[in-house]
Amino acid sequence: MNIQELQTRSANQCELCAATTGLKVYEVSAAPKSVRDTEIYICEKCMAQIDKKADLEQAHWQELLGTAMWSEVPAVQVVAWRMLNRFRQESWAADNIDMMYLDEEHMAWAKASGDHENDAEVELHRDCNGAQLNAGDTVVLIKSLDVKGSTVNAALGTVVKNIRLDPNDTGYVEGRIEGQSIMIKTIYVKKQGAEQML
Repeated sequence: MNIQELQTRSANQCELCAATTGLKVYEVSAAPKSVRDTEIYICEKCMAQIDKKADLEQAHWQELLGTAMWSEVPAVQVVAWRMLNRFRQESWAADNIDMMYLDEEHMAWAKASGDHENDAEVELHRDCNGAQLNAGDTVVLIKSLDVKGSTVNAALGTVVKNIRLDPNDTGYVEGRIEGQSIMIKTIYVKKQGAEQML
């Protein structure tokens, strides 16, 4: 489905929450070959939470999933079912799951990601104060660190700019100190400017 068809189908709104800004095409994962339309048009906020790149906001999802689950678009239904299952410990989500109907093919698609077996917990890179770290952030060391295999000593208060996130472990970020690229435990860094956000 091309972007114009998605925009027309969605009336230029997020197909989940009806937001009108920051809209993007989202490919719903694990679709069987027999399903043609596997894309939905959603906002960046919904996308980040679906992809576990941001904390789940129950208030954001509670009302919209009750509407999205009745969509005539199978891909929207599949995403709604998956997201409801992340909140399955909440009575409102459990009630909606009990009411929701997906045919056999679409239920298999919904379950194929395995997302329904996970909880709402999202593992993100976080600094010593719990502030979310993103690629490109600037952090400050809260402890002096010796760099293994090097004579470099990263002193307390050292500023590390333009960090990269370890894709395999949320407990580490990568940064450059004295021209050397090193892995740093997130418990030893504080996001610069995070005091204002907390």
